[in-house]
Amino acid sequence: ALDRRGVLPCSAGVAAVGIPAAVGVLGFGSAGILAGSIGAKMMSAAAIANGGGVAAGGVVATLQSIGAAGVPTAVSAAATAGGAVLGALKDLCS
Repeated sequence: ALDRRGVLPCSAGVAAVGIPAAVGVLGFGSAGILAGSIGAKMMSAAAIANGGGVAAGGVVATLQSIGAAGVPTAVSAAATAGGAVLGALKDLCS
């Protein structure tokens, strides 16, 4: 039988690490968007589509925010705390 306990905390942990890593691979980073990267091409397309600027809150802006700061500390802390609580409950209920 498939045991699904611990899937949510594990998924949150993977997301907290994996999302910033994936965004970095696309070329979004703390120093800006890497020239020649997929992120640069996305930014160019977004700027052309928006008449020369990149829309605040759009996909490119959001990815750059994640690349610059990573997943916010509160999200990482919540995922860690949630994982600890669910892990403890799993041990108590086993």
